[in-house]
Amino acid sequence: MEHSKFVHLHTHTEYSLLDGAARVEALIERAYKLKMPALAITDHGNMFGAIEFYKYAYKIGIKPIIGCELYIAPESRLDKNAVQGAVTNYHGICLVRNEEGYKNLMKLVSIGYTEGFYYKPRVDRGMLAQYSKGLIFMSGCVKGEIASLILRGQDKMARERAQEFQKMFGEDNFYLELHSHGLKEEVIVNQHLIGMSVDMSIPLVAANDVHYLFKEDAEAHDILLCIQTNKHVADTDRLRFSSNEFYLKTYEEMNDLFSQFPKAIENTIGIAKRCNLELDFGHTHLPHYHTPEDVPLPDYLRQLCMERLEERYPEVTEEILNRLNHEIQVITQMKYPGYFLIVWDLINYARQKGIPVGPGRGSAAGSIVSYLLGITDIDPIRYNLLFERFLNPERVSMPDIDIDFCYERRDEVIDYVISKYGKERVAQIITFGTMLAKGVIRDVGRALDIPYGEVDKIAKLIPNELHITLLESIKKVPELAKIYEEGGLKQRLIDTALKLEGVARHASTHAAGVVIAEDPLTEFAPLYRDPKSESIVTQYAKDAIESIGLLKMDFLGLKTLTTIHNMIILLKEKRGITIDISTIPIDDEKTFQLLSEGETIGVFQLESSGMRELCRKLQPDMFEDVIALVALYRPGPLNSGMVDEFILSKHGKKIKYLHPKLKHILEETYGVMVYQEQVMNIAVVLGGFSMAQADELRRAMAKKVPEKMEKMNKLFVEGASNNGLFPEMAAKIFDLMAKFAEYGFNKSHSAAYALIAYQTAYLKAHFPVEFMAALLTAELGNTDKISAYIAECKRMGIAVLPPDINQSDLSFTPVQDKIRFGLNGIKNVGNIAINSIITARKIEPFKSIYDFCKRVDSRVVNKRVIESLINCGGFDSTGAKRAQLAQVIDNAIKIGSQKVNKAMSLFEMFGQKDVVDEVERLPDIPEWSETALLKLEKELIGIYLTSHPLAQYEQEFKKYTTCPISQLKEHKDEEIVVIGGMISQLKKILTKKSAKQMAFVTLEDMADSVEVVFLPDVFETASDRLILDEVVLIKGKLEIGEDKFKILAKELIEASKAITLVTAVHVRLKDGFEDNCLNLLKETLLQFKGVKPVYIHIPEKEGNETIVLTGHGFRVTPSDELVNRIEGVVGEGGVWFGFNGGIGK
Repeated sequence: MEHSKFVHLHTHTEYSLLDGAARVEALIERAYKLKMPALAITDHGNMFGAIEFYKYAYKIGIKPIIGCELYIAPESRLDKNAVQGAVTNYHGICLVRNEEGYKNLMKLVSIGYTEGFYYKPRVDRGMLAQYSKGLIFMSGCVKGEIASLILRGQDKMARERAQEFQKMFGEDNFYLELHSHGLKEEVIVNQHLIGMSVDMSIPLVAANDVHYLFKEDAEAHDILLCIQTNKHVADTDRLRFSSNEFYLKTYEEMNDLFSQFPKAIENTIGIAKRCNLELDFGHTHLPHYHTPEDVPLPDYLRQLCMERLEERYPEVTEEILNRLNHEIQVITQMKYPGYFLIVWDLINYARQKGIPVGPGRGSAAGSIVSYLLGITDIDPIRYNLLFERFLNPERVSMPDIDIDFCYERRDEVIDYVISKYGKERVAQIITFGTMLAKGVIRDVGRALDIPYGEVDKIAKLIPNELHITLLESIKKVPELAKIYEEGGLKQRLIDTALKLEGVARHASTHAAGVVIAEDPLTEFAPLYRDPKSESIVTQYAKDAIESIGLLKMDFLGLKTLTTIHNMIILLKEKRGITIDISTIPIDDEKTFQLLSEGETIGVFQLESSGMRELCRKLQPDMFEDVIALVALYRPGPLNSGMVDEFILSKHGKKIKYLHPKLKHILEETYGVMVYQEQVMNIAVVLGGFSMAQADELRRAMAKKVPEKMEKMNKLFVEGASNNGLFPEMAAKIFDLMAKFAEYGFNKSHSAAYALIAYQTAYLKAHFPVEFMAALLTAELGNTDKISAYIAECKRMGIAVLPPDINQSDLSFTPVQDKIRFGLNGIKNVGNIAINSIITARKIEPFKSIYDFCKRVDSRVVNKRVIESLINCGGFDSTGAKRAQLAQVIDNAIKIGSQKVNKAMSLFEMFGQKDVVDEVERLPDIPEWSETALLKLEKELIGIYLTSHPLAQYEQEFKKYTTCPISQLKEHKDEEIVVIGGMISQLKKILTKKSAKQMAFVTLEDMADSVEVVFLPDVFETASDRLILDEVVLIKGKLEIGEDKFKILAKELIEASKAITLVTAVHVRLKDGFEDNCLNLLKETLLQFKGVKPVYIHIPEKEGNETIVLTGHGFRVTPSDELVNRIEGVVGEGGVWFGFNGGIGK
């Protein structure tokens, strides 16, 4: 193929975040199509996309040139106090020639973020001089220093700077960059650069400042800039490019622009030929693990495994030894003994320091070496977990061990790793948020200033499917296609979104990823400072980190481990019971009863309403069922029918196996293929595959790679035929495997997480008070969770007592069969103040506010702390009213001070106690209203605890509403629902276009809250009743977003008037009701004669029902008494009221 005579050397990808609109792959493919022999990546100040770019370019067949458009400080990178309007940075292009240049560029961009960040990540000329070897430097665009000096009329200084750069990088490695995007500044700069080139013998190079692929992408790029700056396209005072010329131009276009300077075009090819970086993706760079007395790593690994062999397996069988030998052989062959020892070492450290560690995560639980080292706590032999699912000797890739640690102490483990291997060798890992289908519609809609409701409607038409694209959605959803075909602004919105979909939007720190290197990290990867957390992280994301052979591990903080740990401490402290969570019986009847009843709120992985329902249907009675629960509760299995099949088979449906050999493999899951490991076992047992081949089959099926699937199908049928199966049967089994592999789950991960689920269920079943106390403590600050768990305590009959200065500890604590609210759950009351209170009361309880102020340290327990304690009921046990305490607080603090305290002591010493009583008297005033008391309680502890303003409406809401607010998430998008609650927040605004009033309301019931939107037409009819603290019923359309849901209001009435608006009474009979039930119902209805019709709902198969309207003789007068009497016949929740075309279920 004849190559183009021009190469783009100044190119921005999507990793010039919210500035570059060109996706890496598309950019490379376009350059290849234009027959360019090479292409550079020069993103703003970073190397985020370097590895992705490099690998894909080589795959396509184009030479990758790694580079960066650096930000260069005018003087020192450490100067960060520029006067307003002063230049804080200039631009300059660095291109990598070789490995030395690559390492130098990584160091430069790292310094930019870790030392020179001031608006942008900046280096300075001193750093450029220090790390110039192996690099080519180009003078940059009109924002380059030389161009800026020219435009300021400082031609002499510009030449001096050019001379400095020439000396710094070498005569062959410095170029003056010519640009032509139609900017008048470029004409001026180019004239001077040409003269400078002739006078100073500095070569010219032609460049286009590429920010998007095609000329017609300029609008999409402009909208991207609006998203970056949070502006509208129509705004005049915003960042915008001056022309539409910033695209990937052809050789012909570039040649036309620079026809007078053919050498500048030719030099792009010359530079490309000199850039010959070869990255090595075939080696790992593990830190060296030092063994005692320098014992070889494989030997030390075996020694550690043998030391724990009899502890883990009291009866060591041949199967166990063979498995251990096989794993160590594979680990040694793949050169990973050091990896396992590094992981063992940090987990061993955590256990020694009392930091809770999870029983395993991911496929690592399939390794007996992991089990013997204590990396995991799941026996892979007992649960038939496969090593090759974790480490396949035929697929060279780094093993991936993810570890769960206590949520509160995860950072201690990271600190240990840093102290052991050195801070320059350890970092966390970057991650990039991308513009996905729904998000990009919302972003673009905002930039185009399209009304929120219209944009929201389009976004909501996109199916809630993982990784679904906008194009797939248009093909799948006719209404979306129709909107697009109508043209106009909405078509423009979708067209722009299609261009920007998938583009990187922002960078952040990966929640768990940690990388450890054998040498300083900047030898392998550039570094970035996360502005939010100030953490130092790699500029390469996890896939790139693995590609370059660095050790990546995920250290996850898991709150459940913290809860279990704290609960065990509580049990020891409060009841003297010591429990080892790793030795609890795995067949506990009480635990399985709790699971079967679906009482799993607070139980790890099993607390969602859908999972609770699944528990009730499945009735798990062995640990293997819990493993299956964790694997099955996902959209794929739930929608495929396999969950129903699993349940029916467990409860007696006859199981049919396509072949007798399948029984042994599928028996534990009642004939249903649930796990990836089962697919692998079938491939081995029937298809004659090696376990490594079986893992490749699993991967091919999961990724649905047609070529590989066809090849594997042929292999399987051939192998199964050799094992005595007819080819037709073998093909049928293969198809079945392929079908279930789509939904199959990693059993190793399921088993490890099922163990945590079982442990929490065991603790809740046997020690409910301590468990719920630890659970509440773990969720402090999360008012939604606290409310839900307190509601669960109420259901369990466990009272949660309010904060108390004499009884409360730092966190939630068990008090016999009750739980006392923790002091650190009170707003404005910090841990130092709490410790002072707890220390002061050790001698005896506080008798009064005066006694309290005398004994605590007033330097930390100040007025604000005391006010907060009073207002949430912390002093109630002293017998004083909160209103009284509020009035004497200043006097109490004064008496508590040292000087007055001594005077009081003298009065007491000489028997003048009446003087003391007079000074410490409480005023005779009434208590605040219950409404005021509850409002302060909510303000300070985040929830209503002692009572609730809505308590009197609890039964009313059951009759009138679809469900409590907390259950809305179980309903369908756009479903019409009725909710009841109190207006806790109210914001009225004017719409931009029509200047009509609308409102955003937060409606709160006894356990949760939801946003309700009143659009202008509904607001007009309801505005007089939109009052803070008003208790109302709202009917509206449920709108489920990506991370939250809201209600679009249709109607509102006050709860107090609901009974007067009832138009009908609905009664639902229980499944399998008897004639006697109907007779009792008739008798009841006749006792409440009236004019409102009664509808009887009779259940049928598959969730359907028949609705019967009773005769005129059975019409009734609605009342609370009527509801109570009917519920006595049909059960609680079997009655509700309806309303004419308005509020009602």
